[in-house]
Amino acid sequence: MRTKRRLALTVLLGAAALAAASAPFRATWWGGWILAVAEAGIVGGLADWFAVTALFRRPLGLPIPHTGLIPSNWELLAARVGAMVGGRVLTREYLVAEVARIDVATLLARGAARVTRADLETASRAALRWAVHEVPVAGAGELVARVQRLIAEQPVAPLLASALDLAREHGWDARLVDGLARGLVDALDRSEFRAAVADLVDELFERYRERLGVYPRIALGFADLLGLIDRERLVAALHAGLREVARDPAHPLRRQIAETIGELGARLRGDAALIARVEAVKRELLGSEALARLAEEAARAVRAALAADLERVPSESITWLADRLERARQALAADGALRAELDAWSKARSTELIDRYHPRIAGFIEQGVHALGPEGAVRLIEEHAGDDLQFIRVNGTLVGGLAGGALYGLHLLVGLF
Repeated sequence: MRTKRRLALTVLLGAAALAAASAPFRATWWGGWILAVAEAGIVGGLADWFAVTALFRRPLGLPIPHTGLIPSNWELLAARVGAMVGGRVLTREYLVAEVARIDVATLLARGAARVTRADLETASRAALRWAVHEVPVAGAGELVARVQRLIAEQPVAPLLASALDLAREHGWDARLVDGLARGLVDALDRSEFRAAVADLVDELFERYRERLGVYPRIALGFADLLGLIDRERLVAALHAGLREVARDPAHPLRRQIAETIGELGARLRGDAALIARVEAVKRELLGSEALARLAEEAARAVRAALAADLERVPSESITWLADRLERARQALAADGALRAELDAWSKARSTELIDRYHPRIAGFIEQGVHALGPEGAVRLIEEHAGDDLQFIRVNGTLVGGLAGGALYGLHLLVGLF
């Protein structure tokens, strides 16, 4: 903009120099005509300089009314710009039409064709490493709290039945038992987790004793007082049993769990007593303070196992995730109906978002202009329109000169008659 500003000043000074040079010859017709051209150019250039300057600041610092328009009215400008863009430019109809023009199905097909197995493995590695290094372990407690709020009033038995059926169909139940056993064994090797399990045992023991009659409760109290109920021994026995389950793929407990899972799905749908017990256990677990600590310990165990696996070549977790992504890629590449469904789904969700947030567009833009402040608004307009505004000054000098020459020529022509 500085170059264009110097150009405008040069043209104005040129008009002034021309006026000074032609002043001695004003008595001649041609000298008077040149002087008229130069003087009118000076007036036009100064007038447009004043007009351009008055948009941004007070010319020469003088308190002239209706100058410094943008700094004085930047709040009104922000509101009107927001209303114009939200109500006339980015209208709901325009946005919906633009979304409808996007061929999501074709984009998915092209993307699925271009992505390779190496790309999927790279993306899987990056995502898993991010999860290991960036997701906080403390977030497990927050996740548990959110889950507690979500499922507190929802019946959990039908969800468990569907999950068990799906797990058996894909063989996930055996993998889950194996992974859970190994994870719990590793977790019980740490004193913090053992202490959390011991606290949970104490809590369950106290709740069980509260439900007993007077004499059994007294008997259990004496047994606890005499040290006959050893929590550490209970935790150690649990640890040893889990270690055997994790070590032996043919462990009887594994087979028993598989058989139980096979029967449990149907019972969770039709056994009213079991459904009631599941809901009762759900309420107890949701009210347990030790649950969050157990979740954090489990999260630490999962993170440690995942971090160790990512260092191996090949990594089982990367291979597992890349296999699932590869199946999704192949499905997108081969199934046109699936792509069409995703196209319709994405456009429907986009339209819902437009309907929900379109009224906020004007306010969002207004807030953005407000954030600039008066000086920032002036600077933004000068950066984007400053060159054109300087050409207004140049044009004012040239057009003023031409107008002055035309009027003086008309004056000479009238004088001939």
